[in-house]
Amino acid sequence: MSIKVKIAIIGSTGYGGVELIRLLASHPLAEVTSVISSSSAGTSITEGYPHLIGISEELLDDVDPAAIKAKADVVFLATPAGVAAKLVPALLEVGLKIIDLSGDFRLKSPALYEQWYKKPAADEAYLKQAVFGLAEIYGDQVKDAPFISNPGCYPTATLLGLLPAVKEGWIDPSTIIIDAKSGVSGAGRGASLGTHYSELNENLRAYKLNQHQHIPEIEMVLSHTANKPVVTTFTTHLVPMTRGIMSTMYAVVQGERSTSDFIDLYRSYYEGRKFVRIRPEGQWPSTKEVWGSNYCDIGFAVDERTNRVTIVSVIDNLVKGAAGQAIQNLNLMMGWDETLGLQFVPVYP
Repeated sequence: MSIKVKIAIIGSTGYGGVELIRLLASHPLAEVTSVISSSSAGTSITEGYPHLIGISEELLDDVDPAAIKAKADVVFLATPAGVAAKLVPALLEVGLKIIDLSGDFRLKSPALYEQWYKKPAADEAYLKQAVFGLAEIYGDQVKDAPFISNPGCYPTATLLGLLPAVKEGWIDPSTIIIDAKSGVSGAGRGASLGTHYSELNENLRAYKLNQHQHIPEIEMVLSHTANKPVVTTFTTHLVPMTRGIMSTMYAVVQGERSTSDFIDLYRSYYEGRKFVRIRPEGQWPSTKEVWGSNYCDIGFAVDERTNRVTIVSVIDNLVKGAAGQAIQNLNLMMGWDETLGLQFVPVYP
């Protein structure tokens, strides 16, 4: 029997952290040996999440890098913005491998981070060290990397839907418009007026117009792919459902391209990447069809009348948009098959 890699999770009491616990419980080569929460140390995680009774009943540990290293080989950080920036240096110093699910190390410019996140940035040396873990695009860089910055949920759905067309020059990147919608779990577990049931139910709300912190992350990767600066219009909406992101993207087509051309391009581009599924012509994905899974489903429609393409990309924000992709990155980091522990069928209906 193989010796399992030991995993610690900082921020275990948030939705991303508890999703990591759920997914890693089925991983054949990894086991969670420490669940950590500075605000709830000493209590059982089942006090906040009774569904874990009989599955994961460990007492929550405090944040102590030396103690974490004694229990674990790899640490996931599922923490609010600004927390990982303070913790990562000490965790790297004791020799832990890190996968950070927060946004603290995605942007390589400290000034850009502070502009969009309104918090002090991490030291620039650590920003440069972190590998951006969009697995299907940067998987080769993730392999053997000791420090990975997991992409955001909106950027994952959006970039997987756009990058092949941008890379091949099939769309004009200056014309990209992104209309994105998310379930309420993307806002985290903390209560607020905006996520109150009576405010959210039977309602559809746009939020953070021109201010969402994922805008520079999306533009960073698009610019790198296009080899020139790319600026987008990105609008987010909160939908009265628990899980799921749908990112609907519009752009002007360059050259004569049909819907079937886009389908062929994307199937070729993502060949062998089992978590990206390209829909046949005339079919477009919905969030329910990836619920609880690590899949990203993508569909297309080229409008010859307007010379624009519509690209629809869907993910489960807590899986492919967070914990699932983080485990996919763990698999790549450790040299394992990237699908290990992630081959669940979407929950339907």
